[in-house]
Amino acid sequence: MFWPIVIIILLMYAAVCVRILRQYERGVVFVLGKFSGVRGPGLIFLLSPFQTMVRVSLRTVTMQIPSQKIITKDNVSIDIAAVAYYHITNPEKAVIAIENVYEAINQISQTTVRNVVGRFSLDQLLAQTATVNEQIKEVIDTHTEPWGTQVTAVEIKDIVLPENMQRAMAKEAEAERERRAKIVAAEGEFQAAVKLGEAADIITQHPVALQLRTLQTMAEIATERNSTIIFPAQFLTTVQEALAMFKTTAKSEELLPKPNGDDAKPKPM
Repeated sequence: MFWPIVIIILLMYAAVCVRILRQYERGVVFVLGKFSGVRGPGLIFLLSPFQTMVRVSLRTVTMQIPSQKIITKDNVSIDIAAVAYYHITNPEKAVIAIENVYEAINQISQTTVRNVVGRFSLDQLLAQTATVNEQIKEVIDTHTEPWGTQVTAVEIKDIVLPENMQRAMAKEAEAERERRAKIVAAEGEFQAAVKLGEAADIITQHPVALQLRTLQTMAEIATERNSTIIFPAQFLTTVQEALAMFKTTAKSEELLPKPNGDDAKPKPM
């Protein structure tokens, strides 16, 4: 009767001493309060109560950095919220060197965000967000390295501006768009003036071109069939000039020597 009781007690003790660690977990083992090593993953056997173990997860942790009021370099008060990503690289330091690694990183992240953002003006903060994120990550990573953790990324996810600043930026953006619109309109007028000057030079060399352009305009107007066309005096003058040019051309052709009759006849093959 004695041995079955002993066996049952041993089985119960073994069940209490067995630990199972997942693939992403490590166990920091202490023997009588002294660090003895890091174990895992898999099946772990501890001699309780002489050996104790603290589980440590190696997965990346997403930590929300709460929104806080920050004064930029150009004295603008803004609210900034961010998010940080970190993971434990040394389970021994994460357990022994710091009491609560999550809380410690959260506090140092808030302080770092406030200090780094205060070095930039509002325009730099909006235009160079990637640079600001990188500087924040480097500073936080420097502080957390002795704790056995590595910060992989820090991202500013929300920037809230005061209402008066939003109105001022909206006015600035509107003025900038109006400036660009005026510049584009002026460039269009300049190009149109250049093309009109070139067209005027061509029409000066060829007066008939003006007549053709007038006829084309008349054809476009007459498509609706509800317009009355009035011929200007310039139009009649141009017609007279065109007729005079045709007569001059015809007289020039008459004065040219005509070929002889023998030359005009086709020669026999």
